[in-house]
Order: sequence, then C-alpha cells, then structure tokens
Amino acid sequence: MDLLTDILASLALRDYLVLFLIIALGMAVGNITIKGFNFDVSAVIFVAILVGWAFNAAGVPFSMPKIVENIGLILFIYTIGIQAGPSFFDAFRSQGKKLVCLTLLIIAVGGIVTMACEYFSGVDMVMGVGLFNGAMTSTPGLAAAIESASRVGGVDPADASIGYGIAYPFGVIGVVLFVKLSYKLFGIDIKKEEEKYRNEITANAPQLIGRNFIVTNENVDGKNLKQLKLRFMTKANVSRIVRKDGQMIAPEADEKLYLGDMIRAVGTEDALERMEVLVGKRTDAEVPSSGMVEVRWYLVTNKPIVGKAIIELNLMENFKATAVRIRRSGIEIAPHPSTQLRYGDKILVSSSKGNVKGLSDLFGDSMKQLSSTSFMPIALGIILGVLVGSISIPLFGMDFSLGLTGGTLLTALFLSYKGKTGPVIWAINGQANALLRQLGLLMFLSPVGIKAGENIVETLEGYGLGLFGIGMLITLTPMIIATLIGYFMMKINFLTLMGTLTGGMTSTPGLSSVDSLTETDAPQVAYAAVYPFALVAIIIMSQILVIVPQYF
Repeated sequence: MDLLTDILASLALRDYLVLFLIIALGMAVGNITIKGFNFDVSAVIFVAILVGWAFNAAGVPFSMPKIVENIGLILFIYTIGIQAGPSFFDAFRSQGKKLVCLTLLIIAVGGIVTMACEYFSGVDMVMGVGLFNGAMTSTPGLAAAIESASRVGGVDPADASIGYGIAYPFGVIGVVLFVKLSYKLFGIDIKKEEEKYRNEITANAPQLIGRNFIVTNENVDGKNLKQLKLRFMTKANVSRIVRKDGQMIAPEADEKLYLGDMIRAVGTEDALERMEVLVGKRTDAEVPSSGMVEVRWYLVTNKPIVGKAIIELNLMENFKATAVRIRRSGIEIAPHPSTQLRYGDKILVSSSKGNVKGLSDLFGDSMKQLSSTSFMPIALGIILGVLVGSISIPLFGMDFSLGLTGGTLLTALFLSYKGKTGPVIWAINGQANALLRQLGLLMFLSPVGIKAGENIVETLEGYGLGLFGIGMLITLTPMIIATLIGYFMMKINFLTLMGTLTGGMTSTPGLSSVDSLTETDAPQVAYAAVYPFALVAIIIMSQILVIVPQYF
C-alpha cells in the first residue's frame, strides 16, 4: 500500500502525465468489443473515476487544472456546433416537423421523468441531470450540466459525472435491447414497413437520374435552349447535346435543337417525364464520352464564391457551362439559380473542354485547400461564443446567461449555418473537426471523472441501487412513449421511427441494431436528420434541469 501511495504521490506532481495516462487507458478499454458492444470514448470517464477514487483512497490530494477542463469543453462544444449547424436548421425542411417534434418529445419526457424522480426519491438535482445524460448517452449534455452547475452555489458539479457513469451502461444497452425487441412486442411486420418506406421515398424524395432523349417533337425543331426554357418547364438540366452526325456540343443558351439530335438530361423521374413530353422519346443509346464536351465534378474551395447563388456566377455567359447537380454532405440536390454554394460542395458542370481550366479556377477545386485547416476562424468563433455566453439577461428576478456551453454552442450553430463572413470561412473540414472534437472531449472527461471519483463511494452508499433504477426509468420511458405516439398516432414508418428514436437518444449502437433489421436506409436517414437537433436539445434540457429547481 505504501508503494502505491508513493507512486500516486509522484504522479500527483505530474498532472499532464496523469491526463494522458487516463486518455490512453480509457481509449484502450473503450476499444474492447464484446458481442458488438463497446464504450468507445466514453470509457475515459470510467477510468478517470477509478483514478480519482484511487487518489482519494490513498489520501493523496490531486486535481487537474481547471483550464484543462474548460479548454476541452470549449473545443468539444464548438466543433459539435460547427458540425451540426446546417443539419440543425435544415432538419425542419428536409425531414419535416414530425420527426423533430418526436425528438423533442423524447427529450422532454426524459427531462420530466428526471424531475419526477428527483422529487420523489430525494436525488440531488445535479446527480439527477447526470443520470439524465447517462440515460440519454449524451456527453455534450453532461458538459452543459457540469458547466451550469458550477454557477450554482451549494452544489457539487462532480455529482453529475457520478450520475452519468451510473446510468450510461444501461443507456447504451437499453436502447439496443429495445430496438431489437420492440417490433416483436408491438407486432410490427418489418417487410411491410420496408415496402411502405420504398413507396414513400419514391413519392417524397425522388433521386436525381440521367436519361437520354431523341428530339422528335417538331415544335422544338430549330429553336434554341433559351427559347425553349427547358429548365423552367421541366425542372431538369440538359448536360449534353449530340448532333445526328455524332458531334457533341455543350448546352449553351443559343444552341438550337434539331430533329434527330440526342440530349442528355438530369433530374427527377417526374422532371424527365416532362422532358420526354416536350422534347421527344427516350433512348437507350449512350452519349459518347469523348468530344468537345466535358462533364465533371468541381470542388468548391474558392472563398469568394462561397455563399453566392449559382445565378450570380453567370456560368453560361462566362464559361458556356451548365450546373447539372450538387453533392452536399453525401446528398445530391438539383441546382436552382437561387441555390447558394457552400464551402466543400461538389458541383457537376457540363461545359466545353476549353473552359475546364476557367471553371477549376472559379470553384477552386483544391482538395489540398479543403483538407487544410486555419485555426484563426476557430479562435475567432470561440471568442465570440465566450462573449455571447457571458451576456447577462435579467430573468424572473435573476441574472441569466447562456454560460460557456450555451454561448459557444449557439454561436457555432449560427456561424456554421451562415458559412462565411467576409473573407472568413467558418467551416472546418471533417477530419480536423473530428480530431478537435475528440481532443476536447478527452480533455473534458478526464478532470471531471477525477473529481467524480473522489466521492463515488459515499454517493453510492447514500443512494444505493436506486440510482441504477432511476437511470433505467429515464432510458426506457421516453422510448416507450415515443414509439406508441410515433407509430400508432403519428403514423410514422416503423423503420424511420426507430432511426428517429436512436437519434433522439443519441445512440449510435442503437442505430447499428436497427440497421441489422432492414436493408433500407430509412433508419440512417432519420437518425442523421434528428441527431444534430437532439444534441442541441439535450444540452438545453440539461441546463433547464439545473436552472429550474432554483425557482422552487
């Protein structure tokens, strides 16, 4: 025991060594997979709690500098906001309000169950909000809870970490079990749900496809594309024209169509059916890839054009080119004249070969630039977030502020959605964002886990196994209620519902379980739509759970 005490006393003098030791051990434990289940990064907090307990049991005083926790919190929350911004605001439009409302219901029920358990069991509100976030498997919510609790007198913010650690394991396992068993419990036929989903996406979210047509309509013969207004009339884009003699030309506004010509059009099934009515019969003949026309993807990395609408680029006038489609965050969308470009978009453009160099210069088309990251916008964004969070607002006789978490998150969401301010691009490329986010999370979890470990034995002795039961109740109740309302009242497709459920519970393992039930992408689409919204909503709910009890 003396040897262990001496080792711990030596480590206590090297807090940086303890930090990276916890991170290394936590990541090693998190990578251990048993029957497809692992704790991943969240294992770091369990290792940190164990380390905090060991220092306390040995009588060696130790704490991590507060700045480590704060820097980790800021980086973690800011990168989440930057990543979630566009999806957070677009969720209302892309997936409809149904899924967002159901997600809000899940989180609201979880919060209500938490407050009820606090009232009837006597659990401290900080412990309760930790249980809430563990049950919802939300580390960002835990960060918000700890930061909010630190501004409340007479409470120990470390209790939130203890609650999180107690509820988290069932928060993960419970969602997986519910997803695996729910369709049997409610008598759902998965095959029928798959068929319904395929019918839904065909009607509501048609994919962009390409098709070739032979000009057979005599009313089109001899008229140019500007006169025909094919884009306006059909909502499809013409990408190439092939003359009867095999010559391929770019679809410039003044190019005329003649009987026997072949055109290549890109659009939805409905748009292409309208094109067939206006132009002529479809054909299986292939458009040759050689010739004077180049159809290729360009990467948007030129900062001056970010945020500009396609019509502002004057592609036809300047480059004799037509935008055919845009790929954004893995989703293809039909470009409209008013569509604004975002940094990192991929845009498919049809043009003459001689204009490829000019188009590359216009869009930037630089993977190297996209991969590079400037820390200056990140620093500016964090400064703005800290300032926003420090603004005090009189509310119900008290001074309310968003705090470090709320201010940073709100600012990051807004900046990410805006995309660009003057010459500053707020977007962070995916690899850099993931690295900074994980670094921030590790720096945050380590010190809060150490503080939680100091009192974990006393806490468990005081509350007993009741804390585990409360965590299970917070996990299961929102899922049961959301399933009953979502499927039987709102008539949401069950596969979409399960994706929404796992997104609302921020459970990636749960999503994996849904994926194993179906060959469709329904769960992934719903999960991706609501997950950013759920992250933000849980953070807000965590702050509410800390603030509201102060008024009663």
